[in-house]
Amino acid sequence: MTLTSLGQISSNITGFILSGIPGLEDYNFWIGFPVLSMYIVAVLGNCTLMYTIKTEPDLHEPMYIFLFMLSAVDLFLATTTMPKMLGIFWLNSREISFNMCLVQIFFIPFLSTLESGILVGMAVDRYMAICHPLRYSAILTNKNIIKLTLMIVVRGSAVMIPFPLIIKRLPFCSANVLTHSYCLHQEAMKLACADIRVNIIYGLFGILSVMGVDSLFISLSYFLIIKAVVGLVEEASLKAFRTCAAHICAVLVYYIPLIGLSVVHRFGTAAVPNLHILFGNVYLLVPPVINPIIYGIKTKQIRGKLRRIFCKRMNWTKTPGNL
Repeated sequence: MTLTSLGQISSNITGFILSGIPGLEDYNFWIGFPVLSMYIVAVLGNCTLMYTIKTEPDLHEPMYIFLFMLSAVDLFLATTTMPKMLGIFWLNSREISFNMCLVQIFFIPFLSTLESGILVGMAVDRYMAICHPLRYSAILTNKNIIKLTLMIVVRGSAVMIPFPLIIKRLPFCSANVLTHSYCLHQEAMKLACADIRVNIIYGLFGILSVMGVDSLFISLSYFLIIKAVVGLVEEASLKAFRTCAAHICAVLVYYIPLIGLSVVHRFGTAAVPNLHILFGNVYLLVPPVINPIIYGIKTKQIRGKLRRIFCKRMNWTKTPGNL
């Protein structure tokens, strides 16, 4: 790639080089196997969850509709990143075109905002079910869920579309190596040869206006839930918290790596080398893998439906006509 002078626009850049996991290049072949395993688990787990919810009429309720959407987003998020990671680890395919990098800079955080918004919807669902059960069916109608989903999509699009645009306006120097296995706005902007204050300010705005606001809504929902169940008898309180266990786990799995990635990128990585790479990979790889497992284990209704589906399949294969 040729040097880009300070006056040129970044559309002349041919692409970037993705590092994968710096320092572990000799182990790339072996690292690819757990990544492939995680991708297979993510695809099978989320597809199974979506199939179960779609085919079982008893699961056509707001909580499971939100879970269906969460699985769909996780599936897209895994497919957006994991195949490229396998190309880096197994084929040494580290190059990514500038335009494809811009696509990742938009789609990865966009899908993340969708997941964050869906987690808020699920928190509202738990709040209504526990604190206002008599109004639950009147508030969380299919029409209102569709409206909420459209708001989540529009918000994510409006906030995330500027990210590739403010990267494209920047002039870049000779450095074109990104330390992650995918393109991140906060890392790509550091390679620019110009003032990146606009990128820094808008990056903070994007995080605070979406994930910051969503985390506040989720925290408020659980504060009100805790306030409502504190006065109940112990058995009723435990039952209420058990209905929230899967959602709390999903929130922690999503927000802990995201917060860690944001903090490390904004306050430096000198303290622990490659810590930002670890958080970046966990942020993308773990939620699509863990979420279907969490809900499959923690949610009694889904666990029962899955058991019934598999039993039907096993009985069908064992019938004399199918042997």
